[in-house]
Amino acid sequence: MKAIVRGCLAGAFVFGICDSALAQQEPKSAPLARQLASALAEAKLDSVAAKDPTHTDTYVGALHIPGLQLLVIAAQYPAPTLLDPRLAKREYRDIYIELNSAAVAGSKIFIEDLSANGLFAKPPDNSPMDMFEASGKRTIFNGEWDRQKMSEQEYMKIFSGADERYAEMLTALIAQLKKSS
Repeated sequence: MKAIVRGCLAGAFVFGICDSALAQQEPKSAPLARQLASALAEAKLDSVAAKDPTHTDTYVGALHIPGLQLLVIAAQYPAPTLLDPRLAKREYRDIYIELNSAAVAGSKIFIEDLSANGLFAKPPDNSPMDMFEASGKRTIFNGEWDRQKMSEQEYMKIFSGADERYAEMLTALIAQLKKSS
């Protein structure tokens, strides 16, 4: 009986170590989201937009609500010649709105980073959950893949891709802020 108890305790200990190690692993987007939120506050801006250097004819826009959330969108725009002059004039909020309303069908990626701290597969310590939408499919990053009718592997694959893409989007936005300051 003691051997069974010791085995269970050892298993729980190992599981606890693995679980906390995974929880402590910071996503790629986390430092970039904090950097963008900080840079926007420093520049006294609530929005920023940029051309996406990694995807042709795609623009990225962000709206920051300090202390609450960072809303970021990437999409192809049907008339880039209309957005380029707005970008030059730093009409970032207008570009963000245009991308939300007139994006090329199927090209829109929308991220709701509800703490402006990057995407997390499972929200840390009572933080609100993040959301990712691509190709019309919305994924809520709350650690409950089964409630979203998917496997843990599928959920983590979506999360990994979302975090990677979000990091690219944030990098483009941060570069735009540096360029325009």
